[in-house]
This record gives sequence, structure tokens and C-alpha cells, in this order.
Amino acid sequence: MTNLSDKSQELLNRIYEGETIISDGGTGTYLQKNGLEPGGCPEEFNVSHPEVIKKMAREYFEAGSDMVLTNSFGGSVFRQKHYGFEDSVFKFNKLAAQLAKSQAPEHGFVCGSLGPTGEFLRPLGLVSNQEMYDSFKNQALALEEGGADCVVIETMLDIDETSIALQAVRENTSMLAMATMTFDLGPRGFFTMMGVTPEDAAKKLEQSGAQVIGANCGNGIERMIEIASKMRNSTDKPMMINCNAGIPSLVSGEILYPETPEYMAEQFMKLKDVGVNIIGGCCGTSPEHIKALSNAINK
Repeated sequence: MTNLSDKSQELLNRIYEGETIISDGGTGTYLQKNGLEPGGCPEEFNVSHPEVIKKMAREYFEAGSDMVLTNSFGGSVFRQKHYGFEDSVFKFNKLAAQLAKSQAPEHGFVCGSLGPTGEFLRPLGLVSNQEMYDSFKNQALALEEGGADCVVIETMLDIDETSIALQAVRENTSMLAMATMTFDLGPRGFFTMMGVTPEDAAKKLEQSGAQVIGANCGNGIERMIEIASKMRNSTDKPMMINCNAGIPSLVSGEILYPETPEYMAEQFMKLKDVGVNIIGGCCGTSPEHIKALSNAINK
């Protein structure tokens, strides 16, 4: 394990000093509104539409984000194979970090986004632990070379895959390693698709070396307050929560998210009261949501 970079340490210090760090909003939602076709490769936009990616980072920073995520969520070799871009993985990830970094203010942070590979580890699937590790290592190294200050391994369902990603980041980079999982509400409570509860996730993420733990996606803010409370009862690690703008519906062929910036800003303060240290948005949220959050926190 390497020592943290100066920027990673700065972010961690600000958290432990009691500051609430504001993350950004939805990347996919933003790109879809700015030219990404259904079924298109978001990471390829780093090459073909760099101005859109820079504008996205700039708008989130200007709205009040302390930290923005890179456009690299699906940047693994496994995901890029679906588009025929498996040979461009390092380039896509490095460029994702460079574009966001070019818009960052002096005390802003760029957080490399690592999403799930979409594959299952052996024996359930066909991918070995080493292949999974190498994929995350390649992404993390590219993001760090592009200037990312930290990493969030986000929207994860499998604790074993998440643990491998954490290991790859911590063994090969000096970036702060954060990890967030996604939970659904069923008859017996909240679980990931692989059967992990928020309480167990908090404990296992901490054991796996996550320096910040949390949840993102899948739920509107009210459910995320519940999830955050359950995780907070199981760990005293710094926590990150990025909420969807509610559960989407299809209206006249358009996907609409119901939770307004004003409504979410009011509820965001409940996350702060629970003890969440990094708060932001996920699917359906926009710079307007982040501006409302920033205004609420700065009051």
C-alpha cells in the first residue's frame, strides 16, 4: 500500500475536520441530454465530444461541487469489449481524468469513477480474480496518470468484486479509495442483487480497505436516508451517499425523474444529520440539484 497523495490527504483531512463535501450529479443523465445516443458508449465521448465532458465538469463545479466524478464508469476492458473499444481502455480513462481536471478549481477534487464490470467471478462466472484485478488496476493507473485525485468504486453489487477493485487501487496508486454499493428494497429489507445488506456492506467494505464507504444509485433520497442510517450504525468510517432523483417513469417516451432540486435539497440535510460526509446525486440529478444542495449546506 502506498501513501496517499497530497490531494487525497487534503480531501480526507477536510472530511475529518467536519466539512460536508459536495459531490456532483448524474453523468449518464447529463450525457444523454447532450448528444449521447441510446446504446452509445459514454466513455468514447471523452474522445469524440471532449467539450461536452469539460462543460459537464465545469457546470458541476460552478454549481457548488467540491468533487466531480470522471466519465469512466464503464471504462473496464469487459464493458468496452461490447463496443469494440477494448484497446482504448487506458486512453479513455486517462482522458476522462484529464478533461475533468482541466476544469477543477484549486481546492476542487477529481474522483475517478470505477463501475462494475458486468461479469461474474468464478465459479459463478468465467472471470478469474486475477483478470478482474488486472482490469481495475489498468483503469486506476490510467485515471491517476490523467490527474484523478481519488477513486470511487461505485454502483457495486458484489462485495468480492468490490474488494478486488479496492485492492487494485490501494496496491497500485496513491489515490484515496472509496466504495459505494447499490441496494434494492425487497420484502425482507434492503439488499444488493448479490444478497448483501447495508450493515454487512459497511463492515466488509471497511475490512477490504475502503477509506470511505457508502451507497449510490437505485433509490430516491428517502430510501437512501434509511440505507445511510443502517450503514452508519455499522461503521464510523467516512460515508458517501449519491442519490437518484427518485424512481423514474416513462412519460410520452421520455424518462422523467420526480424529485426536484428543492425537494432533494431539503432531504439532503437529513443525510448530513445521519453523519454522511460526502453528499451528491446520481441518475436524474443535474447541476440544478447540486446548486440547491450547495445553497442548503452553505446556509
